[in-house]
Amino acid sequence: MEQIIVLNDIDPTTFFGVNNANLQLLKILFSKLRIIARGNVIKVNGDQNEISVFEEKVKELEKFCNTYNFLGEEDIRSIIKAGNTEVNQPGNTIIFGVNGKPITGRTVNQQKLHEEYFKNDLLFAIGPAGSGKTYTAIALAVRALKNREVKRIILSRPAVEAGENLGFLPGDLKEKIDPYLQPLYDALKDMIPPGKLNEYIANETIQIAPLAYMRGRTLNDAVVILDEAQNTTRNQLKMFLTRMGVNTKFIVTGDVTQIDLPRSSMSGLIQAVHILNKIKGVSFITFSVKDIVRHKLVQKIVQAYDKAAAETPNVNP
Repeated sequence: MEQIIVLNDIDPTTFFGVNNANLQLLKILFSKLRIIARGNVIKVNGDQNEISVFEEKVKELEKFCNTYNFLGEEDIRSIIKAGNTEVNQPGNTIIFGVNGKPITGRTVNQQKLHEEYFKNDLLFAIGPAGSGKTYTAIALAVRALKNREVKRIILSRPAVEAGENLGFLPGDLKEKIDPYLQPLYDALKDMIPPGKLNEYIANETIQIAPLAYMRGRTLNDAVVILDEAQNTTRNQLKMFLTRMGVNTKFIVTGDVTQIDLPRSSMSGLIQAVHILNKIKGVSFITFSVKDIVRHKLVQKIVQAYDKAAAETPNVNP
């Protein structure tokens, strides 16, 4: 008998291991079967009962790999011999990143963003650079996608440096805007294996686009993140927020101390705090220097600049 098994939810490279080490172990553990793998497809020949057991175990392994973004030889032996798919999971874990690294809410406000995500459909995460607001938001979005709670992730930023007028830059849209969106790519690379991430971007399961390209859209079944929202105008942010469709979560992140807009333009993020703060279903989480989880000097740098700004209030931060 021959059976075809398709791995839908995971990166084949992660599943089969470096130099196909995991695949070779499966062949040893199921020595009575002839197993061939190509891409995300496994073809297996042999006794029907043996194949049924193999297929069941492969699905368990696929679920484990999808959850933890990792699959080692010890995990394979444990699942096949005992059906044990449990591992030690640290508290406040949002997802497991590449190579099984747990991504957690490491500070009080990161944990609060995690908790508020389940209570509200629109969240504002406001605070200084390095406080983990965007990283935590993207982790929440990736988890929702992995759990099939949504069909896509949409990430956006206002390209203030290019004046939201990108036509003069060389290349296609992706080449024009990629430099402005690189921090979002960096976070995604921590959470999704390269092959799977490329697939998601290619089939638009994950979309990364400048704010200007949100106009006219209705965004359904998605987690949508607007980063660097302090650089939006009132009309831009209103336009973005009114894109919300059915079964959609919006997370808006920004740092009101790093506004790059012309002096004549007021930040849409600052205005949104005053306009929307009493609406049910909208949550505001304010991050502080205590949430900064980058190099220990970053917190001191932010504090020093805040002190200087307080002493010379007429200087643009």
